[in-house]
Amino acid sequence: FYTADMHELATKRLALESNLRRAIQNEEFLIHYQPRVSVDSLAITGVEALVRWQHPSLGLISASEFIPLAEDTGLIVPIGEWVLRTACLQGRRWRDQGFAPIQIAVNISARQFHDQDLAQTVIRILEETGLSPKYLELELTESSIMQDAEFAAEMLNRLKSMGINISIDDFGTGFSSLASLKRLPIDALKIDRTFVRDATTDTDDGALVMAIITLAHNLRLKVIAEGVETEEQLRFLQLLRCDEIQGYFFSKPLPADTLATIFDSYGEVSRKGTK
Repeated sequence: FYTADMHELATKRLALESNLRRAIQNEEFLIHYQPRVSVDSLAITGVEALVRWQHPSLGLISASEFIPLAEDTGLIVPIGEWVLRTACLQGRRWRDQGFAPIQIAVNISARQFHDQDLAQTVIRILEETGLSPKYLELELTESSIMQDAEFAAEMLNRLKSMGINISIDDFGTGFSSLASLKRLPIDALKIDRTFVRDATTDTDDGALVMAIITLAHNLRLKVIAEGVETEEQLRFLQLLRCDEIQGYFFSKPLPADTLATIFDSYGEVSRKGTK
């Protein structure tokens, strides 16, 4: 049945879609980078590129507010390409500033992943920006891979043959099977924050985190825990021999220039020759 609320929501969605199209033309997006750090040393080992929308009147809009709309309308493809190019350029810029090379993780949406031109787009961007493929990591969700496992295996093998790293984001929330994990050329699993959040207070979540870490290590995969916010969570992950963490316990996502100011203090990305 029609309601006034439905009309209001539809009107807002239409306006947001129109603004989003304009934002792509005007490049109103920016990227914040959240460090990934070693569980043992807390040295920065990489960063994840996270897109934000700097709306001219509404201010900073988080990805959770506009990415679903971008997915529905197909606008995620040009946005995703911009994010990938900008992140690769930033990686090269940090290197030119004298910092040691660092791995940059970029999220690839389901719509992007199933685009036949994805591999060629990635190749073109790496050539344009001069970033070595070994410093790029593409993050994919379980659901995007499992939509078409055969296509996923073929695409991931193409990307992997280029020297690019592949990780599964939000692991534990999708429907991937152990058989598919074994077949796919994956380098790392990222444990979803919903499990990490209650891992020290909920025995079931704690058991799930333990099982994922054990599974990954038995498959010779690296494990990154997302959403780490407390020292108690860090100690728990250290006990389980998790490899890396990402979350507010170490740092919130930061603009590139701000992040560069803390690189010197944290190990692996300090300026060459000053470690």
